[in-house]
Amino acid sequence: MGRIFLSAAHGGKETGGIDPGSVAAGTTEAREMILLRDLIVTELRARSFEVLSVPDDLSAKQTIEWINSRVRRGDVALEIHTDAASSPSVRGASVFYIANNDERKSNAQLVLMGLLRRVTQLPNRGVKPDTNSGLGSLAFCRQTKAPALLMQVGFLSNPEDRTLLQNRRRDFALGIADGLAAWSRTVDSGSEGEEATYPAINININGQKYSEQGILVDGNAYIPIDLVDRLQIDLSKAPNVRRITYRRIVYVKAIELREFNVSVSWDSASRTVSLRSNLLICSGQIDKIMSHGNASEVQLQIFLKNNNENALVRFPDIAKLYREEAAIEGVNYDIAFCQMCVETGFLRFGDDIKPEQNNFAGLGTIGGGSQAATFESARIGVRAHVQHLKAYASLEPLVQDVVDPRFRFVTRGIAPLVGQLSGRWSADLNYGDKIMAMLKRLYESAGLM
Repeated sequence: MGRIFLSAAHGGKETGGIDPGSVAAGTTEAREMILLRDLIVTELRARSFEVLSVPDDLSAKQTIEWINSRVRRGDVALEIHTDAASSPSVRGASVFYIANNDERKSNAQLVLMGLLRRVTQLPNRGVKPDTNSGLGSLAFCRQTKAPALLMQVGFLSNPEDRTLLQNRRRDFALGIADGLAAWSRTVDSGSEGEEATYPAINININGQKYSEQGILVDGNAYIPIDLVDRLQIDLSKAPNVRRITYRRIVYVKAIELREFNVSVSWDSASRTVSLRSNLLICSGQIDKIMSHGNASEVQLQIFLKNNNENALVRFPDIAKLYREEAAIEGVNYDIAFCQMCVETGFLRFGDDIKPEQNNFAGLGTIGGGSQAATFESARIGVRAHVQHLKAYASLEPLVQDVVDPRFRFVTRGIAPLVGQLSGRWSADLNYGDKIMAMLKRLYESAGLM
């Protein structure tokens, strides 16, 4: 039977300092996960599983490198986290798996249900593809050579989840150990020293069957490097894209090509990985704030409703408003709409901003007050959002009268690209990446990429 790698999130050095992860009520994510990890390791070893505990002082990148330098066929890897939200009412456990991998999705369900059976008071937030994470992908799930999952055991920012974790830590450990044991047993480690044999899969590129086949490795589709070259993708500066050599041919993990604006999907019935590279969007323009949107009003509505079925009850015209207001000022309404989804959690809002404030982008008021800005209608709130984006992205004057209370305080034109909003619109240095990940989710759902 294969081994189990177990990593407690955070605690290592990131950007020059120790990363504690989420912080709440006098404790840190790193501390809580290390304590939980140690109990899981003890329990698994008592069940005769071989467990490798990742050192606590490693960065996220070093953690993956540590595992990859030791991994063998048949091993699995789990990293445990707590989540945090601006609203203390958000709670529950979830597991992330690499997108478009049905096998890994099934593995994630095993691990999550193991925990929930032991801690029945913990809400089930479900298993989710890593494309639904804030950054649109998770390095631990994608770059670890062993089949890997990332688990959120609860919300440290929620008092109920935090109390459960601290008072019933052993039950958490037993449940996660149950899930890991079940997952490990499903993995066929193969015979010692036997050369791996991978099943062939079909490849579809832009609606046409490709003449060469790919392979399936641990439930992930890999395609020949020659096809990557045909797609005119330069991987020379992308060392994290997984490559393997199999029968003297180099293959790359197909899902990683999403970072190069290629849509990747999997059909299990026909064992076919489908790639779409004929973007209706110019890849060089996708992150320009002052540009044209591409999604239709209906596509925006469907995307919003698929992520929050109640989103359109209070704001039925929100997609129309963003298309109209952004077009007037020359702002890409897809970007503005996706930023709204990031800021409001698909119009769920939080305790700090209420729906009746019509503030869809976390805009502040003048004078540094703690209260966020309030607008008289949804249209005016959208207009203020669009104007604030234009302030950052352009030197051109506004077409409509200014309603953004902080428009005049922005250094005009300092952030023409989405990524340049990081550290400016929000202190989060990954803020722009989160908006771009949301934009790619929108375009994939709309069939635009």
